[in-house]
Amino acid sequence: MKCDLTKGNITTTMLYFAAPMILGNILQQCYNLADTWIVGRYVGSGALAASFVLILGITVVITAGAFLFLHPILNVMEIPADVYDMMFAYVKIILYGLVFIFLYNYFSFLLRSTGNSVIPLVFLSISTVLNIALDYIFVAALDCGVEGAAEATVIAQIISGVGIGIYSLIKEPVLRKNGAGTVRTGGRIRIHASVFGEILSCSAATGIQQSVMNFGILMVQGLVNSFGTAVMAAFAAGVKIDTLAYMPAQEFGNAYSIFISQNYGADEKDRITKGTKSAVAIVLVFCIFISAAVFLLAPRLMGIFISPEETEIIGIGAGYLQIEGACYCGIGILFLLYGYFRAVERPRISLLLTAISLGTRVVLAYAFAPLFGVDGIWWAIPVGWALADVTGAVLVRKG
Repeated sequence: MKCDLTKGNITTTMLYFAAPMILGNILQQCYNLADTWIVGRYVGSGALAASFVLILGITVVITAGAFLFLHPILNVMEIPADVYDMMFAYVKIILYGLVFIFLYNYFSFLLRSTGNSVIPLVFLSISTVLNIALDYIFVAALDCGVEGAAEATVIAQIISGVGIGIYSLIKEPVLRKNGAGTVRTGGRIRIHASVFGEILSCSAATGIQQSVMNFGILMVQGLVNSFGTAVMAAFAAGVKIDTLAYMPAQEFGNAYSIFISQNYGADEKDRITKGTKSAVAIVLVFCIFISAAVFLLAPRLMGIFISPEETEIIGIGAGYLQIEGACYCGIGILFLLYGYFRAVERPRISLLLTAISLGTRVVLAYAFAPLFGVDGIWWAIPVGWALADVTGAVLVRKG
């Protein structure tokens, strides 16, 4: 169940470790896909758009501590009036599940750091099945609307967060032992100031990176929303498909990061070099294949979540997917760069790459939108990926 990434065949070891993480993220995306399909089919495209915006709004709420100012935040995002009430109701309920999201993420990352990528998948599988079942019951059968979808998600988050926390504390004794960063005094555990400072430094950079990322996405979302409900709904469904398409590359990037961190700690420089070359090859092959599939199947993929008669929404979403789908290699390499710099204790460079990617996206989106419409917004995204990739590659070569 546990995997030592400093030994064995490099490619096989990385893929073996990454497989449960990729499958777990697929299941996690099923949360969102279930909400999208059930709400989109049984409540309407307006509610579909409302369900999607929560992903963007919630992170901003967490980062800025602005949940007390939810109305101003939604106004900044330019939520159309016909979906505003649904959006507000959805977010209010989802906020109750945030602590359980933290619990699941915290313990899943702890388990993965010990080489255990299977148990997080198990708990995620259980909560995913429960979420989808409750989604159908609350939304389709009981007609509870977007509030029902939110309640189903929160219940599933409670199961996964509490369940994995209990398992970790009972079954993983290594997580209960005193580590190098702790001392025991009078029966109490205290933390070394130096270790705490190191953790705080790394986590602060990562937290800022996520804040910058979501702030940039929020600004782009506001611009998209200004084009009306049809574009908003198309973007919602398109991004769901988009995210699921390149998600294996993202999770492989996370597995690669853990691979690098373990070998970095063991001073296995040659293994890091070979592992990086192997990871780049794997990601490029995958992204080329998935790019072709999404480009060719874009209208059909949109038809999974949007009713056939909504031809305008399907057309807009297909256009988005075909532009993004041609450029997945850009974000695939960017995921590896994020993982590499985090693993070698350079999280600020990951922050820099995020700022370049998102900053370019925001600037170009607002510059291109008046000239080229929504297509200008779509093209701004891969251009941002490309500039961040070039910057990251140069920094890697400079050591």
